[in-house]
Amino acid sequence: MNSLPTNSVIREGTYLQLFRKSKHFTALLLGQFFSLLGSSITNVILPIVVLQISNSTAVMGTVMAVYMAPFVILLPFSGVLVDRMNKVKIMFFVDIVRFILMIILSIFAFMNQLNMMFLFVFMFFMGMMDSFFQPAYSGVRAKIFTPDIRNAANSLSQVTVQVLRIFGPIIGGVIISAVSGGWGFGINAATYIISLFFLFNLRTLNFQKPLGDSNQKSTIKQDFMEGIEVLKGHPWLWMTILAFSFINIFSNGIVQIILPWLIKNYYQFEPYVYGLVLGSSGAGAIFCGIIFGLRPDWKKRGLLAYGGVLLSGIALVLLAFISSIPLLMACMFLEGAGIMLFGLIWETSLQELVPEDKFGRVVSLDMLGSFALLPVGYLITGWMAEGIGEILTLIIFSSVIIFISGMYMMIKGIRQFN
Repeated sequence: MNSLPTNSVIREGTYLQLFRKSKHFTALLLGQFFSLLGSSITNVILPIVVLQISNSTAVMGTVMAVYMAPFVILLPFSGVLVDRMNKVKIMFFVDIVRFILMIILSIFAFMNQLNMMFLFVFMFFMGMMDSFFQPAYSGVRAKIFTPDIRNAANSLSQVTVQVLRIFGPIIGGVIISAVSGGWGFGINAATYIISLFFLFNLRTLNFQKPLGDSNQKSTIKQDFMEGIEVLKGHPWLWMTILAFSFINIFSNGIVQIILPWLIKNYYQFEPYVYGLVLGSSGAGAIFCGIIFGLRPDWKKRGLLAYGGVLLSGIALVLLAFISSIPLLMACMFLEGAGIMLFGLIWETSLQELVPEDKFGRVVSLDMLGSFALLPVGYLITGWMAEGIGEILTLIIFSSVIIFISGMYMMIKGIRQFN
């Protein structure tokens, strides 16, 4: 590999051939695009609506805890069921239910009838749907992203997500500033319908199913334990899930709860600034994703992954000491790049190490380990922010992220993961 033409062929193969070789990749990418466009709009509008109703970070933390609760309850079972059922049909059903929920939310918003009890119920059911959608979606990705296109497919897929993280928040900020949140919720509902059209094109996918005996209860237990055995066989997997059971508490608490307060209450910027700041995180992720996808392979992936987490923690702690919009955007650019680097390496390693017929339950265990403490974490974030102050909470949380990532980079198993 010592000539420019060779690298050029690799780059053409990693990007252009994605669409030539796999119609399923195209359908999944477009379905993901429209679905996430609506979700990214809602993700900006909803925190602002909650703060307008309650003016409390503690209540915002409770909202996020309610959303995550179904993950903790259902993930031990949803992964097993996803492996036993058609993953595309699960995604199709979930999108229909989410469309109905978003329509109801939009109607209540237009009627000016939103209250915290309604939002708690809404977020609980959205979390329930997502606890089935995410393992199914990950399984479909693993099936479609074959080894010959895996690096580029993961890269382009995640770059698309981050493009939406730029434009979705900006659109959401403009909508909530210019008209009302109901319009944003209605747009989100429409995007689920568009996504269903593309999901229909994935109906021909065939998935391996786990083998089991005729006793349904014992089979579910056996399948669950098989997923645990897969994780135990790869230290990189279980050690990283353990680390992110804590890292996710602090990073999500900052981004989902403290950052909206920082923009709206502390600096008293207009809502569109929140969109710009979140969009900058997406821009950093896009930059990192494009660079990652230009090479078919990366060495020292353990160090690269946790180096990205370390960069993210440093960027978050800097938010406590600056008040300039461009500098806030620059910090979030670095945060997005760091998290994107980790995410791409993690997703690729899962697809490489986990067998197809066990992928759903392993992903559900990954999500369970990574997200199980999030409901408690959101509550702690909200109440801690009101107790000792949002800025001090921000500094403590980001410092913990820096400490954990730095500590993991010194572990031999992480340093040598390749």
